Amino acid sequence: MPLHRLNQITVAVPDVAAVGAYYAEFGLEPSAAQDGTYATADGGDQLRLVHGERRRLAEIRIGADDPDDIDRIAAQLAALGITATRAPGGGAIRAVDAGTETAVVVEVTARIVQKETPAPPYNAPGSVVRPDTRAPGVLRDERVRPRRLGHVVVGSTDQEQSERFFGAGLGFKTSDTVPGLAAFMRCSTDHHNVLVQQAPLAFLHHTAWEVDDVDEVGRGASAMLEGHPERHIWGLGRHHIGSNFFWYLRDPAGNFSEYYSDLDCIVEDALWRPEAVEGLRGLYNWGPPPPPSFLAPDDLAELMTGAHGGDR
Repeated sequence: MPLHRLNQITVAVPDVAAVGAYYAEFGLEPSAAQDGTYATADGGDQLRLVHGERRRLAEIRIGADDPDDIDRIAAQLAALGITATRAPGGGAIRAVDAGTETAVVVEVTARIVQKETPAPPYNAPGSVVRPDTRAPGVLRDERVRPRRLGHVVVGSTDQEQSERFFGAGLGFKTSDTVPGLAAFMRCSTDHHNVLVQQAPLAFLHHTAWEVDDVDEVGRGASAMLEGHPERHIWGLGRHHIGSNFFWYLRDPAGNFSEYYSDLDCIVEDALWRPEAVEGLRGLYNWGPPPPPSFLAPDDLAELMTGAHGGDR
């Protein structure tokens, strides 16, 4: 796939300092420039915070292999009647998805190279692979640090149009769908990098950050909840679509942040069979049921009535 990664997202929030402190505690490293940018262990500077009167996903930056990919995307967007702007030199292109109100920049970028993480040595019935020693997961005491940004979930006032923008326009592929509601779309071998869902307004639902394994999901969330039980949203559980372990927390602006591990990877497109999944079965396979605040965040009514103002 010529597209190969999420480079960076820009999130507008009313209080940059408070939200920045949250993500530093979450495990992202503040930039030395102290410009509101935060880095993952493998992906570099992947979160940028800017001031906005209401919380929203302002921009997504996506990596492509070479300028030919940018040329192709320009032609695809033009065929859809979508205005796009080319950067000097032709190495990037920018367009706005009307449904999510998010600017998307596709730019020529080197691929992420991740150091392989050894599989945890799990004992199982009839298979003792970790004799005479404790599980490594219970011995860890270092701070959990996300390896990279995995995906973003954003509400769209025109889900079908947004799906065309990311798919026919930019070249994302659809992995699975919830008919009439959501499309799980990928620009890498991850099961999904962007999920666009029908919503009464454009808003950022959550960002998802990859950690090594389910122990890191649990350790990271447990540390974030110490002294801050109000941050808890949903978890620990395992999704059905995507298969990943998850735990969701809430940042000070109202955006959800997810620790996840063991997401499905689609290496050979011809071997993957997209599904149309109905109801809550697609949302989770096991774990506590999703709270109403996950399905419809508590501040949606305020955002819809403009109580937070507007900064489009």
